[in-house]
Amino acid sequence: MMPTTTVTATAQPKPSVHTVRYARCIEVSRRVRWDIERDVIRGRRFDLGRRFLPDGLSRVNELTFLGADEARLLSQVQGRTYANVFGLVERYIAAKTLDLAAGHRLGDQVALEALVRLTDEELKHQALFRMLEEMAAAVMPPGYVFVPEPDAVAGAVLSKSDWAVLALTLDIEIFSLVHYRSSIEPEAALCPLWKDVFLFHAKEEAQHAILDELEFRRLHERASEDQRDRGVDDLIALVGAVDGICQAQAEADARYFMRVAGRSFGEQQRAAVHDTLLAAYRWQYIGSGCQEPRFLDVLKELTTAAQMQRIGAALSPILTHAQR
Repeated sequence: MMPTTTVTATAQPKPSVHTVRYARCIEVSRRVRWDIERDVIRGRRFDLGRRFLPDGLSRVNELTFLGADEARLLSQVQGRTYANVFGLVERYIAAKTLDLAAGHRLGDQVALEALVRLTDEELKHQALFRMLEEMAAAVMPPGYVFVPEPDAVAGAVLSKSDWAVLALTLDIEIFSLVHYRSSIEPEAALCPLWKDVFLFHAKEEAQHAILDELEFRRLHERASEDQRDRGVDDLIALVGAVDGICQAQAEADARYFMRVAGRSFGEQQRAAVHDTLLAAYRWQYIGSGCQEPRFLDVLKELTTAAQMQRIGAALSPILTHAQR
């Protein structure tokens, strides 16, 4: 006969504060869950009679030599890039979240579920932004190019230390919410479909930002001083890589806009279009996040004064241009 084994029931440990926060994210995720076709697209197309990005993000209003139709077109070019950038970063975020979830697979099952849900939502967001690019390509003039290749960028980001990757991810999640709440939501004149995309995106990103901070802090607690210091160097390198993307895409978007705008521009005007696009992209993807108090407070808490000085020195020329 096979020996019998007696299993004795043991009391379950009381949920930690962190577990409770993971659970709240799950509850909200279930409540705000949306479908791309049913809730967001709803059979609509882009309204090219309206802007995509508000002036607070696009800075199109600074180009006073543009006519109303030209300013609207440039905001649509920027909006197209804006959606593609989020699709780009969510490629690496989904992959990293799978790794983070694996760290909980035999531990906190609530945290595991929260991160699995986050991964699923990021994959859905990627599908949404791919669909938006197809829809934009169908109605906008041909010739637009999104320069960075998503898999190559994801591989480059994920080659850096986990500390740096999570710091960058938290920054991105937070600035996506700030952009929507402070600039996109209040602007009534934007294309309704484009605006709805970022309404629904923000509904889920709000939970993602909480989970990213929890995971960033969890990893920071386990990291050695040397690992944290290397993470700061890697974060600086990642910000430099983001700026490289901003520069390349600003050049591509300026070239595309001036080719399809329907008239020629003088040398100074061409330079102004490129410079404004670059300043706008640097603000959108670097400045608006690194100076947001919610992110800045976390970063200051998890770094030394000397490390913050290194980060500040690296950011200074980018922010000077972005805030010109």
